[in-house]
Amino acid sequence: MGLFLKNLAFLVFIQLTAMAYVPLFVLPRQSVSFTDCRWVGLILLVTGAMMVMWCNWDFWRTGRGTPAPIDPPKVLVRRGLYRYTRNPIYFGVLLVLTGESILFASWPIALYAFVAGFGFNLFVMLYEEPALKHRFGAVYDEYSRDVPRWIPRFK
Repeated sequence: MGLFLKNLAFLVFIQLTAMAYVPLFVLPRQSVSFTDCRWVGLILLVTGAMMVMWCNWDFWRTGRGTPAPIDPPKVLVRRGLYRYTRNPIYFGVLLVLTGESILFASWPIALYAFVAGFGFNLFVMLYEEPALKHRFGAVYDEYSRDVPRWIPRFK
């Protein structure tokens, strides 16, 4: 149960901060009307949120860890969405933010999504991938050859 609570805490305090609290902070108070392409934003938002929750589940059940660097998975997660992209949580967060920027017609959230994506890429290349290579060795090398970093590849 402790590992489940750690994953839940990471979701509530870290991931929801990035996907909900910060966008709500920069969002001007306005009403939302579901016209034109705003439905696209809602679809992206829901899809991204489902991706993040699915990946958290896989980290908990398969990886026996959390997405937090201080308590990483004990086993390299290669199932679920991790079969298609090495970074589905970041991809899901960016879908949520893009969806919010469309749904609320918000340029500040769009800018935040862009900056977050840039930051995610730097973090992945400079910290996460070297740490995973060190932790899992040849298994991670094989995985990174088979699965793309960002754009999902469906076999």
